[in-house]
Amino acid sequence: MSYLYLSIAIVAEVIGTSALKASEGFTRLGPSLITILGYAAAFYFLSLTLKTIPVGIAYAIWSGVGIVLISLIGYALFRQTLDLPAIIGMALIIAGVAVINLFSRTMPPH
Repeated sequence: MSYLYLSIAIVAEVIGTSALKASEGFTRLGPSLITILGYAAAFYFLSLTLKTIPVGIAYAIWSGVGIVLISLIGYALFRQTLDLPAIIGMALIIAGVAVINLFSRTMPPH
């Protein structure tokens, strides 16, 4: 269940951050409410994750995957460009998350 909770936390954070951009500085009610609910859900599910996954590992995965997803959403929805260094950096983040999941002995069994 901890991986399901972590996945939900990541998706909720990505939704909240995407809505934060759309809220235009909290001047638009709908996106502002989605931002607040997204972050509340993200932290709630992250807290459930922390019952079984060490905080450093959970946060590394949560933030790393969130960075990559938000960058891709920024590119697709908000027409933000990704240059070669950004793409290489995201590839390294993905590699880091993979190393943690595949080789870290501090992770609980899947």
